[in-house]
Amino acid sequence: MSEKIIPQALLVETETFMTKAILQFMAKCGICAHTTPRTAVIKQLKKNTISLLFLNITPQQPETSLDLLSNVRKQYPQLPIIMTLEADVWHSACGLVETVTKAIRSGCTELLTSENINRIKTLVETYMPKHFVACCAQKADPNRPGSNCYQIIGKSPALLHVVELAKRIAVSSAPVLISGESGTGKELFSQMIHYASPRADGPFIKVNCASLSESLLESELFGHEKGAFTGACIQRKGRFEAANGGTLLLDEITETPLSFQAKLLRVLEMQSFERVGGNDTIDIDVRVISTSNQNLAQAVRDGAFRLDLYYRLNGLRLVIPPLKERREDLPELIWHFVNLYAPQTQRIIKAVDPQMMQLFTRYSWPGNIRQLRNAVMTSLVLGTGPTLTLGDTSWMLDELKLYPEIAQAPAETESRNSLPSGQFAGYQLQDIEKQAILDTLRHTDGNQVQAAKVLGISDRTLRGKIKRYRQEGVLSR
Repeated sequence: MSEKIIPQALLVETETFMTKAILQFMAKCGICAHTTPRTAVIKQLKKNTISLLFLNITPQQPETSLDLLSNVRKQYPQLPIIMTLEADVWHSACGLVETVTKAIRSGCTELLTSENINRIKTLVETYMPKHFVACCAQKADPNRPGSNCYQIIGKSPALLHVVELAKRIAVSSAPVLISGESGTGKELFSQMIHYASPRADGPFIKVNCASLSESLLESELFGHEKGAFTGACIQRKGRFEAANGGTLLLDEITETPLSFQAKLLRVLEMQSFERVGGNDTIDIDVRVISTSNQNLAQAVRDGAFRLDLYYRLNGLRLVIPPLKERREDLPELIWHFVNLYAPQTQRIIKAVDPQMMQLFTRYSWPGNIRQLRNAVMTSLVLGTGPTLTLGDTSWMLDELKLYPEIAQAPAETESRNSLPSGQFAGYQLQDIEKQAILDTLRHTDGNQVQAAKVLGISDRTLRGKIKRYRQEGVLSR
């Protein structure tokens, strides 16, 4: 099940006319807004999805408010912070100009006074998200202030199926292999599995295997003793030790060399290792999640990946669908990125250009969600007006129109709907159906949801036929 992300406004609690006026306006607009004492501001920001913060500064304690403003800005660099002050109170006080100057230097986004309280409507339209989007799963990480740990946006059946599988996978400590094209959100799902698991209170450590050489990768994961190699001036703990009691993400596992894979296999089997240059055995309790944008089984067949390590990592499997297989999530994702980046560009987006949406729907998105995010961000930065359009980014418009895969899409559809004439003459219909199902399952790497979609049948129908084929001994379990 997906739920709407409901953005909130937070007001630092003060018994002032402006606080009451802002709360009344928010209530009329149906916006969730609440107050908090100064001592609990950071806690509330970590706990909730706050889109706009109002901070009142009084002549009696300006330095306290300015310190809080600086602290919030350091931890939440993108959060819009509106400084509010009672003009009539400050008229008889000294230091107004100096305080406002310090507030702006400390990261205040806007200034709202009791004399221009009518600007609250413009501020809310500019900084509060206008469209609620569907979210399958989300979690804030208290150790990473200023950002949600993960938000999985969408409500398509393909996405909901994978989210449900991830929740079921999370309860165990078995290794997980997450595969999918680049930009589909494999790291988000790895975070979801960790934070939905009994290890949620433990560390979540990640390593990009593709960015490190074999020697650096070994030192990074296992650590090293002082003097183990040139430049090893001190003892250093590795990522496995850092992840003890939690989860270790090995991103792009297929990029590791075969010699290193043998060492990794031993650690996974024994849950112990020695630091580089050391003799002491270090015991650990770590769950390993691996990701790959390649076909790992094919890498095994090509001799680029160890078969025994493949079976060890592939205890539980999660396949993330590409964006082209969940096009119904495009509107949700577009508005999610608009809500995220529009406040930074000071644009009030009220609609998405229908031609832009039509083009996005037809496009195959080889870069998946990462590419979509960049397209929306570019349109926001370079465009103008209340409608999100590609009109001001003609180069990107041409790329979306002329990219080869968009021209191939109709041909692929046609090839599925019209098979070569005479190819199946003389065969029984049930045998043709059986071969089509088996070939499609191989093509989708055993993903039954994806295979059913390609075949144009329901999941239930496909499961029934697979059960029959297993009973006949045609398909192994």
